Amino acid sequence: METLKLSDADRDLIRSLIVAEPKLVLDDDDVMQRLVGETRGGRKIVDLRDRLVERLENRLEKLSTQHRTVIAAAYENVAGTAQLHRAVLSLIEPDDLAAFTSRLVIDLPALIGIEEARLCLEADVQSVGPADGFGEHVMDRVIMMPAGAITDYFAIDGHPDRPIALRSAGEEAELVFGEANPVQSEALMRLDIGGGLGLFALGSSDPKKFDPRHGTDLLEFFAGVVERLLLRHLAGQQS
Repeated sequence: METLKLSDADRDLIRSLIVAEPKLVLDDDDVMQRLVGETRGGRKIVDLRDRLVERLENRLEKLSTQHRTVIAAAYENVAGTAQLHRAVLSLIEPDDLAAFTSRLVIDLPALIGIEEARLCLEADVQSVGPADGFGEHVMDRVIMMPAGAITDYFAIDGHPDRPIALRSAGEEAELVFGEANPVQSEALMRLDIGGGLGLFALGSSDPKKFDPRHGTDLLEFFAGVVERLLLRHLAGQQS
């Protein structure tokens, strides 16, 4: 049987017809039989139906993977919400500044599954150092900073004015978390302390814990709680 010679235009036309109507090939038993029986390089051409099933299986596997990823993210979000709710309830209980501060910077990390928490307040000081008046038990976890230091710390990755920052922690994290800290990622919350600027910082040894792609709604809520409770306890101490 003489081989039919087709021009490029004819080949493009046939291809476009098959792409537009695959059933022209798939539903034609004679055509499918010829394709299955056709050989190339000593091997039979793969059945088009098998190839179609294989592609559908690959797509299904991708969809299943995406589905599992979405479920995992949703579960993590629910778990994180529950953790923060427990943290808020814990912070509401103390009735004085020292007890509140202890809950905030010592007890809180374990409640939400991280390693470090720091409260930083700007004041009329020349260098970063431990704050007085918050109790000796908090040691260097409550920190006084010179004016402008908190904005500068937010500005490290080019966003000095945002209220919440999630990011990887570099060497600069020593300013907040101290030397030899395990922090690989950090969550920064800007606080308005009676017109003064404050920073509540969370640090995790997990580099993916505080990813810039994560949402910040929960942390914005939590920062508001910390801000209000801190103001209340500072006012109570002064009265």
